[in-house]
Amino acid sequence: MSETLPGPSITADYSQRVADDLSANRDEQERVRAELARLQDELVRLEDSEHVLTKMQEVLGGTPKQTAKQGKGRKGPAVPAARGSNSRKAAGKTAAATGPRASEKAVTPKKAVSPKKAGEPTWLELTTAHLKGQSEPRSAAEVAASLTEAHPERAVQVAVVRNSLEQGVAQGLLERSKQGRSVFYSTVAPASAPSGS
Repeated sequence: MSETLPGPSITADYSQRVADDLSANRDEQERVRAELARLQDELVRLEDSEHVLTKMQEVLGGTPKQTAKQGKGRKGPAVPAARGSNSRKAAGKTAAATGPRASEKAVTPKKAVSPKKAGEPTWLELTTAHLKGQSEPRSAAEVAASLTEAHPERAVQVAVVRNSLEQGVAQGLLERSKQGRSVFYSTVAPASAPSGS
């Protein structure tokens, strides 16, 4: 009889450990989803910035191909492909190789671009604002389609929208609900609503 008593206790201990591990796993998934959404949003902003800088470079009389030809001693094709802070370093190296006037041109457009990007809403802000105007939950694909219509100037990707929605859930701004295999998102109900009896 003494051999059968520890069984339920051990099972309960393992069950509790599994439940704790599962909870920790889900929390970590939410954290990673939020981080992924933030990084994808940042990538989209960097790509937009690259597009603007490329256009400004063309307006100033240089094209990515010309820049590559100017730095023949260096690996030219790597300069147009660089992103983020690397593109600034590459632009600085190219400017140093071509003289002081080119350096001034390289610095001036960046200062002109920065304030413009600062006022642009993030994907999280766009998705949250869209869902606030909806009477029922929406899927990521529905939100992406609506944002494509509302913001034709931005390249809307369902994956970015989905990650922004998950970020909203992680921050407590949005709620996620499942219907079968489909996931729907809506804004969080006001705190006073659930207290009604």
